[in-house]
Amino acid sequence: MQFTPSKLNAFMFFKLPSAFWSGVRVKSISSEVCEVTVKHRWFNQNPFNSMYFAVQAMAAEFTTGALVMLQIKQSGKSISMLVAQNKSIFTKKATGRIIFTCNQGNLIKDTIQKAIDTHEGQTIWLTSIGKNEKDEQVSEMQFQWTIKVRG
Repeated sequence: MQFTPSKLNAFMFFKLPSAFWSGVRVKSISSEVCEVTVKHRWFNQNPFNSMYFAVQAMAAEFTTGALVMLQIKQSGKSISMLVAQNKSIFTKKATGRIIFTCNQGNLIKDTIQKAIDTHEGQTIWLTSIGKNEKDEQVSEMQFQWTIKVRG
């Protein structure tokens, strides 16, 4: 699979339909940074007239997971990946369009290389920051990924 926003959004439709129908969409991706957007609307709201926390988590996780998948593909190795833990901090009501950004592609690349070199599983904490249209932070999500070379 090519790592373009349209290909990743199609992947999301087939493999993560709850995220797709909640409005999660990849805006951009490079080796270092992934941006995902989601707009607060009736379908993904909570009773407090803001975005449900799980929708924010889906968007945030996708920024980190897409970068891990991209770096695995670029390594040319068969590598498994799985979220082991996550942490969340909510600082403001999530209304309007929220953009989640993870900019740790280089750290992911280094961790994958370490897994390849040592043939040992590795863990990495990745952070995705969610900001509203006023560039105010609404949440910070951290995901601990486990990475292991297969075989």
